[in-house]
Amino acid sequence: MKEYRDYYFLKAKKENYPARSVYKLQEMNKRFRLFKQGMKVLDLGAAPGSWSLYAAEKVGGNGLVLACDLQATETVFPQNVRFLQENVFERSLEFEALLEELGPFDMVISDMAPRTTGTKFTDQARSLELCLESVQVAEKYLKSGGNFITKIFMGPDFQDLVKAMRPIFASVKTFKPQSSRAESKEIFQVGLGFTGNKNN
Repeated sequence: MKEYRDYYFLKAKKENYPARSVYKLQEMNKRFRLFKQGMKVLDLGAAPGSWSLYAAEKVGGNGLVLACDLQATETVFPQNVRFLQENVFERSLEFEALLEELGPFDMVISDMAPRTTGTKFTDQARSLELCLESVQVAEKYLKSGGNFITKIFMGPDFQDLVKAMRPIFASVKTFKPQSSRAESKEIFQVGLGFTGNKNN
């Protein structure tokens, strides 16, 4: 339990966030200045809700966070967050309609991770698959100039994600938060200045 109940776990509990992952997003925002008041944010794989809560604070009452996850969450969100139990990759007609109505978004963020098998290469391959699908969602629903974050387990296929992002963002950055556990293979790819969808 020592590794689990670490500094960031206890800090999250004290500050009423459901998970320590909030500090990873906080670090990325500090580094890249991602959030502004009034933004619309799409949060993929949002449960239990720490990223959505942080995004809601940053975009303020005039902003909006649309959050979705396969799993339900007991987190109580503020009024500027709408949480849906949805599969973002097999979207229901109702969810598609809502995305069209509320989009395009200023930012798409994804902290999704596959259910781990314990087999490193399998987990890395599944992580890449989620990332590539989240890039497709971003390409469809991001505003021109918008930003994107996705989490990947570092592995031999990492460059496939970079290749998918480079043509559609002005800048692509790799970021390893200090608040990630030392043994974790996770890193984050940050796409800045979406250029891929000329219709938005």
